[in-house]
Amino acid sequence: MDFELTDIQQQIRDTARQFARTKLLPRYQSQEKERRFDRGLLREMGELGLLCTPIPEEFGGGGQSYLTHGLIVEEIAWGDHNMAYNTLNCTLISDILLRNARDEVIREWVPRICTGELICGLVLTEPDTGSDAARIKLRARRDGGDYVLSGEKTSISMGAQSDVHVVFARTNPDEPGAKGISAFLVPGKSKGLTATEFNDLGARSVGRGSLFFDDVRIPQRYLIGSEGKGFSQVMVGFDMNRVYIGLMCLAPAQASVEETWQYVQERKAFGSPIVKFEGVSFPLAEAETLLEAARQLCYKALWLRDQDKPHTAEAAMCKWWAPVVAFDVIKDCLLLHGHAGYSDDYPHQQRLRDVLGLQIGDGTAQIMKLIIAREKVGRIAVPY
Repeated sequence: MDFELTDIQQQIRDTARQFARTKLLPRYQSQEKERRFDRGLLREMGELGLLCTPIPEEFGGGGQSYLTHGLIVEEIAWGDHNMAYNTLNCTLISDILLRNARDEVIREWVPRICTGELICGLVLTEPDTGSDAARIKLRARRDGGDYVLSGEKTSISMGAQSDVHVVFARTNPDEPGAKGISAFLVPGKSKGLTATEFNDLGARSVGRGSLFFDDVRIPQRYLIGSEGKGFSQVMVGFDMNRVYIGLMCLAPAQASVEETWQYVQERKAFGSPIVKFEGVSFPLAEAETLLEAARQLCYKALWLRDQDKPHTAEAAMCKWWAPVVAFDVIKDCLLLHGHAGYSDDYPHQQRLRDVLGLQIGDGTAQIMKLIIAREKVGRIAVPY
């Protein structure tokens, strides 16, 4: 196996690293207080080609591999875990549209997503349907040449900020489970669409809340994929997204480790730098090991996707394990900073709160483990 990056990958990663450390990291903590993304920074990311690397150049993307985009996700999240949501969502939504939408819709929306002009979001979860997403109730009925959407979604990341959403709704109430579910593109300013925001523990610049659809009317051309098959067609992109979530969590943990190595060389106790004590250096050595192992798992999963090879199990492994590793590592770094680490003078406390949410979002650890078991032995391992 060749672990060496190509010259292009190295250049792209260096660009992302420079941007993250000079533009994003200095604003990481202050942007939390604003509870909004800085759209100027988002457009800069688009100009640098950091948002939709795997999307074909014809539509404004970079035409590079999924693995290359993973390197970008990692670097952006090193500087600002929350801004990395955009590197995930822009690629996911653009990929969904390219695979399933009409050509006119693709050309209307994808280039603007790739440039950072638009914030986009995925709208799936409902008040009574979290892990069991196929039980969604949001209704989409035909009315002439339009669809009319009615119902409620909740726990939607960036719901109040997004300019355009990919929304899952039930077009056939008589079909069970995933059958009868369709996907739609819904502009954020559609008449009848309103949003509320939650007061969350972390990821505050991302924002999470509910969306209410009060007879929201959209044209038929905004149907994504086939009617009644949107769930199965669109969910194909989730394997990729789960891997990116893994890298998105590992990066701020790596940042905390690097900062802590520096701190423990400077901080003295009993006349010596505290790095001399095994109780300090060993947890950091263990953190480096766990982060590297989880990172390589993520890289392997993206390599498999680039080769069009099955990677559902690997993606689920990345999704459940990397956020847990990241949380534990950041917690140890916070503790190694002593009482100062418990204050907001350091970013460890925000990183801890931010990565915790991704032990829930996009599938809990329990669901990911069910997916892994199903991939290994089939549906006999699934309890429903």
